[in-house]
Amino acid sequence: MGKRIFSTVLLWFIIFACMYFYGARGAIVLVVLVSALTQRELYQMVHRMGCAPFDRLGLLFGAAIMLAPVAQYPLTTPETILAAAAVVFAVRIVGERNPENRVESLAWTLFGLVYVPFMLQFLVRILLIQTPHGNTGLALTLWLVAVSKFCDVGALLSGLAFGKHKMAPVISPKKTWEGAIGGLLTSAALGAGIVYCCGDHRYFPATFTPLLAAAIAVPLAALGIVSDLVESVIKRRADTKDSGATIPGIGGMFDLSDSLILTAPVGYLVFSLL
Repeated sequence: MGKRIFSTVLLWFIIFACMYFYGARGAIVLVVLVSALTQRELYQMVHRMGCAPFDRLGLLFGAAIMLAPVAQYPLTTPETILAAAAVVFAVRIVGERNPENRVESLAWTLFGLVYVPFMLQFLVRILLIQTPHGNTGLALTLWLVAVSKFCDVGALLSGLAFGKHKMAPVISPKKTWEGAIGGLLTSAALGAGIVYCCGDHRYFPATFTPLLAAAIAVPLAALGIVSDLVESVIKRRADTKDSGATIPGIGGMFDLSDSLILTAPVGYLVFSLL
C-alpha cells in the first residue's frame, strides 16, 4: 500500500508539473507516451498468449494516431491512419507469421491500435479544446483523469471497509459491489468539488455546474470500472497478474491507464456538447 500511495502522489506531481510548465503541449507529449507504453504492454501480453502481433509497426501507427488531432490534416485523421494500418497489416499477414495464428496476429494487432491509441487520442482532442478564456482543455482533461482514477481509490477503500458481495468473481475476485458504489460516490463528490473550487469559469465552461459535474462523473466512473474489468480479462487470457512493472505498487502502464480508455471518448463527446 505504501508503494502504491507513493507512486500515486509522484504521478500526480509529474502531471501537474508537466501541465504547469509546458501547458497543453506537455500534456499531449505525456498522453502520447502513456499510450505507447500501454500499447506495448498489451502486445507483450498478446505474445504470452502465443500470438505474434506486428508490435513495432503497430506502435508507429499508434503514435501517428495519437498525434493526428494535432496535425488536423484531412488525410491524416485517426480514422484514415487506422484504415491505412489495416491495409498494411492485411498485406503483411499474407506472407508472414505462422499459418496457425495469422488470423489471431492480425486481429490482436488491430485490436491494440483500436483499443489503446484510437481511444486515448480523444484525450488529445480534449486538450485541444479552446474557449475565450484560454485552453479549457487542460482543466477538462485533469477533471476527467481525476474522476476516472479516484474511482479506483474510493472503490479500494470502500471495498476494504464494506465489501461483501463480489461483482465479477471470475474476472476480478477482489472487486465488490460495495466498493464500486463507494468509487462512484467518490468520483461524483470529487468531480463536483473540483468544479465548485474553480467556479469563476476561467477553467470550465459556464454550463459545467457542480451538480452537472457530479451527474456526469458517475457514468464516466462506471465506464472506468468496466475498463478495468476488460484489462483483467486480457490479463487472465495472458495468464499474468500485472501488465508490467513500470510503476511500483501499481504495476504496468496499462494498469494505470486502463480506466481512461473508455472514459476518454465519452468524455470528449460530453465536453463537446457543453
